[in-house]
Amino acid sequence: MNVKLVELTKENWEECVELSVAENQKGFMASNLYSLAEVQYLQNFEALGIHDGERMVGFVMAGLDPDDNNYWIYRFMIDKSFQGRGYGKIGLKAVVDWLKGKDGCRLIMVGYNPENVAAEKLYKSAGFEDKGLAPWGEKLSGLRV
Repeated sequence: MNVKLVELTKENWEECVELSVAENQKGFMASNLYSLAEVQYLQNFEALGIHDGERMVGFVMAGLDPDDNNYWIYRFMIDKSFQGRGYGKIGLKAVVDWLKGKDGCRLIMVGYNPENVAAEKLYKSAGFEDKGLAPWGEKLSGLRV
Protein backbone atom coordinates (compact mmCIF):
# COMPACT_ATOMS: atom_id res chain seq x y z
CA MET A 1 0.00 0.00 0.00
CA ASN A 2 1.10 3.51 -0.83
CA VAL A 3 -1.38 5.55 1.25
CA LYS A 4 -1.17 9.33 1.15
CA LEU A 5 -3.38 12.38 1.61
CA VAL A 6 -4.17 14.28 -1.58
CA GLU A 7 -5.60 17.76 -2.10
CA LEU A 8 -9.06 17.82 -3.61
CA THR A 9 -9.17 19.80 -6.83
CA LYS A 10 -11.51 20.49 -9.72
CA GLU A 11 -10.02 17.40 -11.37
CA ASN A 12 -10.73 14.89 -8.56
CA TRP A 13 -13.58 16.19 -6.38
CA GLU A 14 -16.17 14.15 -8.24
CA GLU A 15 -14.21 10.97 -7.50
CA CYS A 16 -14.48 11.92 -3.83
CA VAL A 17 -18.25 12.46 -4.08
CA GLU A 18 -18.67 8.98 -5.58
CA LEU A 19 -17.10 7.32 -2.50
CA SER A 20 -19.60 5.86 -0.08
CA VAL A 21 -19.67 3.88 3.14
CA ALA A 22 -21.57 0.60 3.51
CA GLU A 23 -25.35 0.83 3.71
CA ASN A 24 -25.39 0.09 7.48
CA GLN A 25 -22.92 2.97 8.06
CA LYS A 26 -24.74 5.72 6.15
CA GLY A 27 -26.51 7.07 9.25
CA PHE A 28 -23.19 7.65 11.00
CA MET A 29 -21.87 10.57 8.96
CA ALA A 30 -22.71 13.20 6.37
CA SER A 31 -22.09 12.47 2.71
CA ASN A 32 -18.84 13.57 1.10
CA LEU A 33 -20.81 15.97 -1.10
CA TYR A 34 -22.27 17.67 1.99
CA SER A 35 -18.80 17.75 3.60
CA LEU A 36 -17.25 19.39 0.53
CA ALA A 37 -19.93 22.09 0.67
CA GLU A 38 -19.54 22.53 4.44
CA VAL A 39 -15.75 22.87 4.35
CA GLN A 40 -16.13 25.94 2.14
CA TYR A 41 -17.48 27.76 5.20
CA LEU A 42 -15.13 26.38 7.86
CA GLN A 43 -12.19 28.76 7.82
CA ASN A 44 -9.55 26.50 9.39
CA PHE A 45 -10.58 23.15 7.89
CA GLU A 46 -9.41 21.18 4.88
CA ALA A 47 -10.89 18.30 2.93
CA LEU A 48 -8.49 15.73 1.49
CA GLY A 49 -8.71 12.50 -0.43
CA ILE A 50 -7.09 9.40 1.00
CA HIS A 51 -5.25 7.69 -1.85
CA ASP A 52 -3.54 4.38 -2.40
CA GLY A 53 -1.24 5.30 -5.24
CA GLU A 54 -3.43 7.08 -7.78
CA ARG A 55 -6.74 5.62 -6.56
CA MET A 56 -8.91 7.47 -4.03
CA VAL A 57 -10.02 5.07 -1.31
CA GLY A 58 -11.31 7.49 1.33
CA PHE A 59 -11.93 11.03 2.51
CA VAL A 60 -11.09 13.19 5.51
CA MET A 61 -12.13 16.65 6.66
CA ALA A 62 -10.16 18.09 9.57
CA GLY A 63 -8.84 21.30 11.02
CA LEU A 64 -8.59 23.73 13.90
CA ASP A 65 -11.87 24.34 15.71
CA PRO A 66 -11.97 27.94 16.98
CA ASP A 67 -14.42 26.99 19.75
CA ASP A 68 -11.85 24.98 21.73
CA ASN A 69 -8.61 25.63 19.81
CA ASN A 70 -8.09 21.89 19.23
CA TYR A 71 -7.64 20.07 15.96
CA TRP A 72 -10.65 17.96 15.04
CA ILE A 73 -11.29 15.21 12.55
CA TYR A 74 -14.83 16.09 11.47
CA ARG A 75 -15.13 13.39 8.81
CA PHE A 76 -13.15 10.24 8.13
CA MET A 77 -14.33 7.52 5.80
CA ILE A 78 -13.07 4.65 3.70
CA ASP A 79 -15.14 3.63 0.67
CA LYS A 80 -17.15 0.45 1.17
CA SER A 81 -15.19 -1.39 -1.52
CA PHE A 82 -11.89 -0.77 0.35
CA GLN A 83 -13.03 -1.47 3.90
CA GLY A 84 -11.51 -4.39 5.80
CA ARG A 85 -8.13 -4.10 4.06
CA GLY A 86 -6.24 -1.89 6.53
CA TYR A 87 -6.92 1.45 4.82
CA GLY A 88 -8.69 2.80 7.90
CA LYS A 89 -5.69 2.31 10.18
CA ILE A 90 -3.13 3.49 7.64
CA GLY A 91 -5.30 6.41 6.51
CA LEU A 92 -5.94 7.52 10.09
CA LYS A 93 -2.20 7.40 10.83
CA ALA A 94 -1.60 9.64 7.80
CA VAL A 95 -4.24 12.09 9.05
CA VAL A 96 -2.78 12.12 12.58
CA ASP A 97 0.75 12.67 11.22
CA TRP A 98 -0.53 15.51 9.02
CA LEU A 99 -2.32 17.19 11.94
CA LYS A 100 0.68 16.76 14.25
CA GLY A 101 2.62 18.96 11.83
CA LYS A 102 0.14 21.82 12.24
CA ASP A 103 1.15 24.80 14.35
CA GLY A 104 0.11 24.39 17.98
CA CYS A 105 -1.38 20.91 17.63
CA ARG A 106 -1.45 19.34 21.07
CA LEU A 107 -4.75 17.46 21.03
CA ILE A 108 -6.62 15.82 18.15
CA MET A 109 -10.32 15.27 18.79
CA VAL A 110 -12.96 13.24 17.03
CA GLY A 111 -16.67 12.75 17.59
CA TYR A 112 -18.71 9.81 16.34
CA ASN A 113 -22.07 8.13 16.76
CA PRO A 114 -22.04 6.00 19.94
CA GLU A 115 -23.46 3.10 17.92
CA ASN A 116 -20.54 3.18 15.48
CA VAL A 117 -18.54 0.34 17.03
CA ALA A 118 -16.12 0.17 14.07
CA ALA A 119 -15.17 3.84 14.51
CA GLU A 120 -14.63 3.38 18.24
CA LYS A 121 -12.40 0.37 17.63
CA LEU A 122 -10.38 2.21 14.98
CA TYR A 123 -9.79 5.31 17.10
CA LYS A 124 -8.87 3.27 20.19
CA SER A 125 -6.38 1.25 18.13
CA ALA A 126 -4.73 4.55 17.11
CA GLY A 127 -4.36 5.68 20.74
CA PHE A 128 -7.41 7.93 21.05
CA GLU A 129 -8.86 8.00 24.56
CA ASP A 130 -12.52 8.25 25.55
CA LYS A 131 -13.57 11.80 26.51
CA GLY A 132 -17.25 11.08 27.24
CA LEU A 133 -20.39 12.18 25.44
CA ALA A 134 -20.79 15.57 23.80
CA PRO A 135 -23.91 17.65 24.50
CA TRP A 136 -24.98 16.95 20.90
CA GLY A 137 -24.86 13.17 21.53
CA GLU A 138 -21.62 12.08 19.88
CA LYS A 139 -19.00 10.02 21.67
CA LEU A 140 -15.77 12.01 21.94
CA SER A 141 -12.20 10.71 21.79
CA GLY A 142 -8.91 12.57 21.93
CA LEU A 143 -5.27 11.92 21.15
CA ARG A 144 -2.54 13.93 22.91
CA VAL A 145 0.39 14.67 20.61
